[in-house]
Amino acid sequence: MKLLLTAALCAGTLGLMAPVQAEAGAIERACRQSDRNAATPSLCNCIQKVANRSLTRSERKTVSKWFADPHQAQVVRQSDNRSDERLWERYKLFGDRAARTCG
Repeated sequence: MKLLLTAALCAGTLGLMAPVQAEAGAIERACRQSDRNAATPSLCNCIQKVANRSLTRSERKTVSKWFADPHQAQVVRQSDNRSDERLWERYKLFGDRAARTCG
């Protein structure tokens, strides 16, 4: 999980990439728009593909917001709300898969 968050938050070089394609998902768009140096279009696309297999559309939308505001991930992680706990567990699985697949 920590590796994915690091990879995800390290993704993207704002202004140096081609415009985001219309079919790009929320995670891929957030990855490409992040201010991190490690992103490539292929990395962002790979992370999106793993997200499509691992998270619901609603979860992908929520997680995509964490690129711009990583603190929100910690809010969910520390929450006692059962739905937040389920999201965090699914996010950790997603992170593990993305690290193995894309890293």
